[in-house]
Amino acid sequence: MTAPAGRYIGAPLKRVEDRALMTGGGRYVDDIAVPGVLHVHFVRSPHGHARIVRLDASAARRAAGVVAVVTAGDIKHLGQPSVNAFFPDMKIAPFPLLAGDAVRFVGEPMLAIVAETLPAARDAADLVEIEYEPLAAVVDAESAQAATAPIVHESLGTNRALAAAWRAGDAATAFASAPHVVRVSVDQTRVAAVTMEPRGCLARYDTAAEELTVWLTTQVPFRARGEIAAVIGFGEHRIRVIAPDIGGGFGAKGTTYRDEILVAWLAVFLRRPVKWISTRTEDLMTTQHGRGARAHGELAVNGEGKITGLRARIAVALGSQLVVNGAGPVRNHGRTMPGAYVVPAVDIQATAAYTTTMSTGPYRGAGRPEGIFVMERLMDEAAHALGLDPADIRRRNLVPADAFPYRTSTGQVYDSGNYKDAFEQALTLAEYGRRRAEQAEARKRGDIVGVGLAAYVEPSALGWESGSVRIERTGVVTVVTGSSAHGQGHETTWAQIAADILGVPPEHIRVRHGDTQAAPQGVGTFGSRSTALGGSAVYRAAGEVREKGRRLAATLLEAAPADVMPVAGGWEVRGVPGRRATWAQVADLAYRGTGLPRGEAPGLDATVFFNAEGEVWSFGTCVATVTIDRDTGRVTLTRCVWVDDAGTIINPLLAEAQLHGGYAQGAGQALIEGVFYDAGGQLLTATLMDYAAPRADDFPEPVLGEMHTPSPNNPLGVKGLGEAGCIALPPAIVNAVVDALRPWGCTHVDMPLTSEKVWRILH
Repeated sequence: MTAPAGRYIGAPLKRVEDRALMTGGGRYVDDIAVPGVLHVHFVRSPHGHARIVRLDASAARRAAGVVAVVTAGDIKHLGQPSVNAFFPDMKIAPFPLLAGDAVRFVGEPMLAIVAETLPAARDAADLVEIEYEPLAAVVDAESAQAATAPIVHESLGTNRALAAAWRAGDAATAFASAPHVVRVSVDQTRVAAVTMEPRGCLARYDTAAEELTVWLTTQVPFRARGEIAAVIGFGEHRIRVIAPDIGGGFGAKGTTYRDEILVAWLAVFLRRPVKWISTRTEDLMTTQHGRGARAHGELAVNGEGKITGLRARIAVALGSQLVVNGAGPVRNHGRTMPGAYVVPAVDIQATAAYTTTMSTGPYRGAGRPEGIFVMERLMDEAAHALGLDPADIRRRNLVPADAFPYRTSTGQVYDSGNYKDAFEQALTLAEYGRRRAEQAEARKRGDIVGVGLAAYVEPSALGWESGSVRIERTGVVTVVTGSSAHGQGHETTWAQIAADILGVPPEHIRVRHGDTQAAPQGVGTFGSRSTALGGSAVYRAAGEVREKGRRLAATLLEAAPADVMPVAGGWEVRGVPGRRATWAQVADLAYRGTGLPRGEAPGLDATVFFNAEGEVWSFGTCVATVTIDRDTGRVTLTRCVWVDDAGTIINPLLAEAQLHGGYAQGAGQALIEGVFYDAGGQLLTATLMDYAAPRADDFPEPVLGEMHTPSPNNPLGVKGLGEAGCIALPPAIVNAVVDALRPWGCTHVDMPLTSEKVWRILH
């Protein structure tokens, strides 16, 4: 059952958050001023892999302004960050807050120097004497699993951390009997989140109250609070985590990092406020990277172009340690691989291994883009093998509209959809036939032009989230959400939901979030879960408040509750417009405590923990066109037409903004972005001079179409859309480039599609 569109749900209201952010009034972690604050500088490894032979910090301890120097030996009593075991028999490596015996990636922290000023801490770092014994590095998952590979964690005896499989049907027979089998090998280059504000942490310990307050760049304040408490051995009930404006997260700030935990412990240990703000280079080195998988895929198709089997072998580089949800992308990579198609038989196997690099983990899409990418590349290669148009082979295999809820061969349940309609709408909006005709004419002129397609699905919103709604004495409304916004516009969206249910204007509603002391226990914001789960919790809580308000209004109006109906700003008796009670009057009755109906408790608020029955699955189709400069190899994305169905849309303006943001990151990954290590584990992209982040003028504005298929799995009918751009754009763009380069014998090219890479194919 879905919520009907109202006055505010579905309206393109402007964000209420933007005034402060656009006028310099934002409050980021580095903006928070606390008297007497100490500053931390971490001494980090310059090696990809090395044994620490000798470490002497005695001179640093004596340096002017230094308050403390902490090494691994000083914190042996502390715990280690936790890991979610997505698969059985996972081998979880030791994860100390500071490296003691060996370093396993460039940037791994070995010492924390705490001083009165940051320059003093950095000067003291120059006095630390460290002797290393370099060890062999291993930077990709396939090499890490070879018999001769150097072992990253000797205590494990192997680099393989996990193995998983998805099997259904008779894949062996499907491949043995198929008239056509196509193959593609994909190397998903690592990418960095490049958030506007790098990671940072400020911690203050109140000695009188014995309470620890931590301001943190986190997407998950409650998880961070629990992690800090568990690792440093401090009562969770005495820790308050606040996530102010954090300048974007994209999944990378869903992990609570060891340097952040150590800052919190230092504040307790030293009894003084302690602050650490990452530099951009530190951020690129030590904030988890995204992607980093290799996959070898095969697709079996019959003579009519129908899929009969899918086979894949996936290897994921986890980095030196498993972060809390580091195995999540492995799971999503495998389970989403059938994509939008009917695939009767699958044999998908995945492994993940430790490498001497920074950890990988969730990054906008978290495995969904990787799985869909392999499938969409296979679909284009199958079309070429059969002499079909890439659009035709997709039409023949899309999950039909009457099949929902649809269970895939990897065991996933697609809740609702009409994949064919979205596909055809995208082709119509793109004028696909015309683009193909123009391509043929352009090739006659010697131009290099390509057209690429990608159909996709996007799972999200499995689990729970909290929401509270309270009518204050004056009739205004406070909404508190367990979600924690980092750019999505929760304050606007949640106000729209509550406004429709309660009949008050959004400007009379204040939404609060990101503070563990002021909100019900929550999960946080990641994986396109917020509106489906957090919004639904607010919707249900507002509904409970409305029903109590109806009963109290009935008392004030001396009418039966069934005869009292909601109107703008309050209640009135059905058929008697003059008999009206405002929310302020109802709230006054609720809080004064006298005159309440029998059985009614004082107060006018509700807290709901909404737990979804199943995931929601968004879907869509993207059509991309590219041109390639023959002399330089430069790829230019000339047009992007995109239809995304995310169910009910609460605010079209904010939804479009999310799609634009995902579009930039997806196109950025396809064309210019990449984190690279050399064979020795040295990071080659440690500054923004080396890591090419997308800019506003790099890509054309996308042409967006609309479809809205509500989900039955939440009362709002909403689905996720935050990941869509990173799922849709890369395969569409790569398919377009391969299409353009097909006359040169090109059957695949890995991202990023740099000018040099394409030039070499042409020449």
